[in-house]
Amino acid sequence: MARPFIVAVDGPAGAGKSTASRRLAARLGFALVDTGAIYRTVALAASRAGVAYDDDRRLGELLPALRIRFEPPPLGGEGNGQRVLLGEEDVSHAIRTPPMSLGASAVSARPVVRSGLLELQRRLAAAPGNRGAVLEGRDIGTVVFPDADAKFFLTASAEVRARRRHRELAAKGDPCTFEAVLAEQEKRDRDDSSREVAPLRPAPDAVVLDSSDLTLDEVVERFAREVEARARPGR
Repeated sequence: MARPFIVAVDGPAGAGKSTASRRLAARLGFALVDTGAIYRTVALAASRAGVAYDDDRRLGELLPALRIRFEPPPLGGEGNGQRVLLGEEDVSHAIRTPPMSLGASAVSARPVVRSGLLELQRRLAAAPGNRGAVLEGRDIGTVVFPDADAKFFLTASAEVRARRRHRELAAKGDPCTFEAVLAEQEKRDRDDSSREVAPLRPAPDAVVLDSSDLTLDEVVERFAREVEARARPGR
């Protein structure tokens, strides 16, 4: 049985991957697998259990007990594309905090975590009924689905990404400064790019797109045109 059409969207934090991937999946009628949300959820579960992010033994023991899944937003909800559930708890908001951003970067650097979640990511993408799937993260095109049908690496300058994140946090009432957000952004970039396991980098055959001077609609349009061209019968 042929697997669904797989779209890989990688890139650094704050490049707009999540929103662009969500809109692309909706436009194409594909499933969306937010791998960053999966790592954030692992970080949340570890912090709640008192497990250090570098404690490979306890992380390895924690992973099999985690039930992570995505569900559509409730009718009349905010429409963020999907909810992230840990067991029966909706943790969609709890995982979107600065500490969980750094926690996700930390746990994603552990080989025990990456190998433990690899099969989950692939299973979510290839679930029955999926005609296609958009996966966004940092190593989709290089590790999770190196044979993806379309690969993108979405980036932007550190300042632009930090400005976007600062506006997002300010809208939520977070008093952090732009300078603090930029410093956190640069630290996460260093951590993600220098880790030994699955470092952040474009796949050799990925389409690299800098979104610094592009609108979200322009990013989604470029992605969609490329996917539609590759999915065309006879290509």
